[in-house]
Amino acid sequence: MSAVTTAVRELTVLYDAGCPLCVHLRAWLMRRPQLVPLRTIPAGSAEARRRYPELDHHRTLREITVIGDGGQVYTGRAAYVVCLWALAEYRSKAHWLATPAGAPFVRATMLAAARYRERLGPGRGATPCDEQCAVPR
Repeated sequence: MSAVTTAVRELTVLYDAGCPLCVHLRAWLMRRPQLVPLRTIPAGSAEARRRYPELDHHRTLREITVIGDGGQVYTGRAAYVVCLWALAEYRSKAHWLATPAGAPFVRATMLAAARYRERLGPGRGATPCDEQCAVPR
């Protein structure tokens, strides 16, 4: 028996609308030419909860979460890579980042983003991050 795969035709990125870094990255994504359309929804919002009731919405505020139109859920490194994969100018880089050779670069980028969010801290528009924030183990 062969595995059935579903082509991804659209991706929804849940982003922290209270985090200046997340808002900036959302705008950056939306300005890029897309091979796979990206839709963005504020994480933890009423719309996100209605569309994706099965998700842990508190976690989506701490960790990037991307949902494919076939029900695929990407978090952490996979979410970061799939966002780049959707962009015309970054697809080949995303393929490389998905390899063991590229994984340390993804981890370093996500760790830097998590540290930046931690520095913003509560009261400055960001959700406080812990070790889990954007950095999967």
